[in-house]
Amino acid sequence: LDRESKAMPPTARGDHTASARALVTVGTTSFDDLVHAVCTEDVIRALKRKGYDGLHVQIGRGSAPSSVDKLRALARALSFSLEIYDYIDDFDAFLRASKLVISHAGAGSVFETLRHGERAPFLLVVVNERLMDNHQRELAEELADRGCLRWCVPSKVLAEICALDADGTYQRRTYERGTCRLSEHLNELLF
Repeated sequence: LDRESKAMPPTARGDHTASARALVTVGTTSFDDLVHAVCTEDVIRALKRKGYDGLHVQIGRGSAPSSVDKLRALARALSFSLEIYDYIDDFDAFLRASKLVISHAGAGSVFETLRHGERAPFLLVVVNERLMDNHQRELAEELADRGCLRWCVPSKVLAEICALDADGTYQRRTYERGTCRLSEHLNELLF
């Protein structure tokens, strides 16, 4: 398998053009159902139809699909970039270079993306259905109810990509951080 273990940010590779890239991340764990859901001919073609020119896939401790060579050949034929990495050191640089992030529902990856405010890439969160006491689904549902992201399960990723607006985005609200008042409450209790 031809993949890099750690990714270099797009701008560090000399890619300074404004591109419509999609970034997939599973964080530091493994989520092969998500990786295999996005690494398909149908997803590459759907992203290309929506105006995307590349897909960066960060697979963590997971495994890349066995069809990666066939997918790269298709990507080249479509003038589409497909890159697969184990880990991304400068996640923030990849976020800034992406128009769409397809992420596992880990709070770290989700909030790291949303903290970019109005400049945040559009965020599709994919919930791992295999987890017990699925807090990921609760987080995804709450933030979707607030209009900050869309969410789905791995089997619905293609449908969600196809449902993006013609420009490859969707309507969303900027995430508004709450104010932590824990210290105020502790002071009230203690003093």
